[in-house]
Amino acid sequence: PRRTGGSPRTGTSPGAGAAAPSWSPRPSRHGRRLYGSPPPPPRPAACSPPSPARTCSTCCARPRPGSICPPASPTSPRSRAPRGCAPNAPSSPPSPRPTSATAIRAAPRRYGSPSPTGWPATAGSGPSPTRSWSSRAPPRPLALLGRVLGDNGIREIAVEDPGSLGVRQHLRHARLDTPPVPVDADGIRVDVLRAQGAPAVLVTPAHQFPTGVVLGGHRRRELTRWADAGGLIVEDDYDAEHRYDRPPVPALRSMLPERVAYVGSVSKLLAPALRIGWMIPPPPYRDAIVEAKRYADLGNAALPQLVLAHLMESGAMERQLRLLRTRHRRRRDAMIDAIGARLPGAVVHGAAAGLHLMVTFDAGFADTDLAAAALARGVKTQPLSWHSRARPQRPGLVLGYAARTATEIAEGVALLGDALRTVR
Repeated sequence: PRRTGGSPRTGTSPGAGAAAPSWSPRPSRHGRRLYGSPPPPPRPAACSPPSPARTCSTCCARPRPGSICPPASPTSPRSRAPRGCAPNAPSSPPSPRPTSATAIRAAPRRYGSPSPTGWPATAGSGPSPTRSWSSRAPPRPLALLGRVLGDNGIREIAVEDPGSLGVRQHLRHARLDTPPVPVDADGIRVDVLRAQGAPAVLVTPAHQFPTGVVLGGHRRRELTRWADAGGLIVEDDYDAEHRYDRPPVPALRSMLPERVAYVGSVSKLLAPALRIGWMIPPPPYRDAIVEAKRYADLGNAALPQLVLAHLMESGAMERQLRLLRTRHRRRRDAMIDAIGARLPGAVVHGAAAGLHLMVTFDAGFADTDLAAAALARGVKTQPLSWHSRARPQRPGLVLGYAARTATEIAEGVALLGDALRTVR
């Protein structure tokens, strides 16, 4: 018969006293790289002679002509494995589960290189099978965390001011009050947070939204002392991997993992449409969050998680991040140059990292009027006042540059300059 791979066959013909075959299954190089598994166990020592039994497609890696396996007994491993025994089969359950897939939890730790998702590089020790779970980007973990906090008697979570309007809306939808805490050049004012008496706070320490400031060293120490005294920190690491002119900033979770809930996603690294995010909750809330996730949607699809794990393990994620940093740096520089040429008197904030710029004006007009005038010319922006509970001292806009080319950015800022002249 035709040889189908492996070592040369030995012995006589299959029908008369065939010797034990020396062939053993081996996964392909791609299979070993994809799943990172050790070499599979050797094939069973021998197969029975030809009989009406079914072909050897379950206990062997590949069926061989003339080789027949005996029927499975009720107690054999094959009868208890409905998904088969093929080597390197993905270890994914038949239904989703609330916690993340094993492959995505093990990928950063197994390969040890700084992950663009922030797990080993900024979050400390990285995810583990008992600490992390996947979600559909940050709004879902914030909603579930709000539900769990409410069940534990926490009715409010402080937020940065200015801070993300969308985050406040999601927290309010979870029936949590969101008292504002002012932000200055060093980040959130911990003294005001302490005076307010809020039991929890949501912060963006690596790149504050929308101002772009980094939480200073003394503020980080003050904030961790506040949390160590009983407070809870929700750390939204929404775009820390996009940095251009400064080194990475360690996550607060690496300093106080038992009091920090770490939230992130790949929306700004791969695509928002993937809806892949995660949370590493502190131990006191982990079981309650997993239970809330289970009753909310039973879990996320395993296939996108396995694809993400493969991208991390193969180095494709790091290559994508290097490509994006180079591209976004060019687009950021193009926007800064266009602002300097078309928006006289504008001050740019937060240019060292992220995918947006905050621009403020020393003038007495309403930034909502400027945003409306720009929208009428085909340029969509966000007024700074949207993201602030207290009226900003100076009008401003939040401008994104990641989705447009340098030429489109220059054209858009020119139209924004025309709109600015109409409202001044």
